Amino acid sequence: MKIGIPKETHPGETRAALSPSSLAALVKNKHEVYIETGAGVASGFDDMDYEKAGALVIPEPREVYGAADVIFKVQPPALNPVTGNHEAEMLREGSAYIGFLAPFANTEAIRTLARRRITSFSMEFIPRISRAQSMDALSSMATLAGYKAVLIAANQLPRMFPLLTTAAGTVPPASLLVLGAGVAGLQAIAAGKRLGARVSAFDPRPAVKEQVESVGAVFVSMETLEDVQTAGGYAKEQSEDFLLRERAVIAERLPKCDVVITTAQVFGKKAPLLITEEMVKLMPTGSVIVDLAAEQGGNCELTQAGGIVERHGVCIHGPVNLPATLPVNATQMYSKNVVTFFSHVYKDTEKGPDFEDEITRGSCVTRNGDIVNELVRQAAGSA
Repeated sequence: MKIGIPKETHPGETRAALSPSSLAALVKNKHEVYIETGAGVASGFDDMDYEKAGALVIPEPREVYGAADVIFKVQPPALNPVTGNHEAEMLREGSAYIGFLAPFANTEAIRTLARRRITSFSMEFIPRISRAQSMDALSSMATLAGYKAVLIAANQLPRMFPLLTTAAGTVPPASLLVLGAGVAGLQAIAAGKRLGARVSAFDPRPAVKEQVESVGAVFVSMETLEDVQTAGGYAKEQSEDFLLRERAVIAERLPKCDVVITTAQVFGKKAPLLITEEMVKLMPTGSVIVDLAAEQGGNCELTQAGGIVERHGVCIHGPVNLPATLPVNATQMYSKNVVTFFSHVYKDTEKGPDFEDEITRGSCVTRNGDIVNELVRQAAGSA
């Protein structure tokens, strides 16, 4: 197949959809790869790296889109500032797309993909099952975000993370509370422990207690009376009564917390509110909150996506697209996920995708002129 890799144009995006090492594996399997000039520069790979791996470097993005049977991307299709055209319109009619789609926030682009008979696969919708772990880009990117969140907090906090005994006295370790023990939360716990913090973690799912303790944190539990996880492994939207009980458990611990990292998100929904402004007032002066749910509305009431807020003596970070701040690793990991997924979907390029397969069917959003994902179809119909 002919695979196209356009340069990412979203502001602040440094990742590329394909690394030279993953590209070499595609060429070895007789695929042709067309990559736009400069597509990998921000992630540490120049055009020569891709040429050596077997790609054809093309300066004009329209040519990349026009030549490809399938496009690999990181950011969802959007208006291309180079050509002035929307990328959903630049895809060759009847071709395929693999990448993040953010389908609930980009319903117009989804409708365009359907109208132009693009077979689109959303990396967000890859089922969270064991045989799809090597394709799980959400988990890969969450790993990087959890790590980087701890570094942001350590840089902002006006004290050290580790315990230190010196001739001038003993410096006690900082206290870190992680809210949510998914992939990002577990990585934040591990990074915090490596820096020497005293780490605890809260999650309403009793099943994650062992995972939390295995990476060195104290598990903070609550009485759970609701099913808080979908069959697909995602967090469910919780009732207001359940959230009130969660906040009560969290509030008890905030007066002794130097750092709180929040990671709670509900797929396709607004992030749950876990820390109110009144709860922020409980934290010590100089403490830090890093809210990894900022792009979904935030777990803290005072979070501003992409900004830093100082209120009641607490510094609240709302970072967006943290994986792009680690572009070398992010590109390598995302590229591996995408190529593994592509190789699964198109293992037989003559027959095409097998839509009886759970992974292929579950990740497909548009096909044969229709929006085939029910949740996305409902969102696009109501938009």
